[in-house]
Amino acid sequence: MRPSGTAKELKARRGGGANWGLIRFALRRLLALVLLAVGITLIAFFLSHLVPGDPVSVALGEQASVDPVARAAFIHRYGLDKPVPEQYVIYMQHLLHGDLGNSIQSGRPVAQDLSVAIPATLEVALVAVTITVVVGIGMGLGAALRKDSWLDQVLRIASLAGVSVPTFWLALVAYYVFFFKLGWSPSGGRLDPALNPPVHVTGLYTVDALLAGNLPLALNAVSHLILPATVLAAYTVSFVARFTRSSVLEVLEADYILAARAKGLPERTVIFNYVLRAALVPIITLVGLAFGSLLSGTVLVETIFSWPGVGQYAYRASTSLDLNAIMGVSLFVAIAYVTVNFVVDLLYGVVDPRIRVE
Repeated sequence: MRPSGTAKELKARRGGGANWGLIRFALRRLLALVLLAVGITLIAFFLSHLVPGDPVSVALGEQASVDPVARAAFIHRYGLDKPVPEQYVIYMQHLLHGDLGNSIQSGRPVAQDLSVAIPATLEVALVAVTITVVVGIGMGLGAALRKDSWLDQVLRIASLAGVSVPTFWLALVAYYVFFFKLGWSPSGGRLDPALNPPVHVTGLYTVDALLAGNLPLALNAVSHLILPATVLAAYTVSFVARFTRSSVLEVLEADYILAARAKGLPERTVIFNYVLRAALVPIITLVGLAFGSLLSGTVLVETIFSWPGVGQYAYRASTSLDLNAIMGVSLFVAIAYVTVNFVVDLLYGVVDPRIRVE
């Protein structure tokens, strides 16, 4: 018996079912994200209570901890005189209001410090991951389609070199060559010392400068971004290129690719609609992990380029035993990885509809 309705109606029904399947898939992943976030806060809370010594002294610092009034105020604010479950509830209330405590090293709220450090790291990480996706996938695809040719050999050697070279050493060499020798790159930081940052909207200097209509400032911010982002991308580009080559070669041997070519489909259609889409699932995982790693902050690269990001902030916090700052960075890194994995899961469902039925 034939189903009722025109072909257009049937196609609309199938499209609606596919959309609903994607929504259900996203909701399941979102629920998992929330549960993981709660688990992260539990771990952070109990780790803060396992720190040796008096937690009040650790949080306030030596000078403030000897002040009875300051001690009493801190204990009352965070409920340290109450049972542990009530302390966790108070801890969550402070977290939901963005209260991560005050930093010993800066004297400012940790949330305020992170509101400056996170956009700095996010800006360079976004540029680095964009370079990774465009260059890495392009190199891997080109090498796979020209397997065993001179181009394949060159790209494989280049990717091997990129994976093998330590990132901090590459940063030092790049800084020495492009700043000291050639003068092509700025000295470091996010802007020239004589320039003032744009009005804070997103915290990304390039975006905020463009929103303010200040094109010269945006170009200056871009000039400071290029070298550190390229250095950070060197390793991930090489890794993604090698992984893409292997994944594409595996898909090229599949029967449905041979069938698509046998039908006379254009080579461009076969490559981009069939081969690359099928090869993208493992590549998305790798890019997601790389982006999470970049968001967690790269201490040495940020230090070399005087980039005031999460990596530098975490290093200063750890060397000064700044517990509130350390816990704030730890929470950010954990939430960043969980969020990136959530986005990766959603991309899985978009690229490969079969994953939605899990």
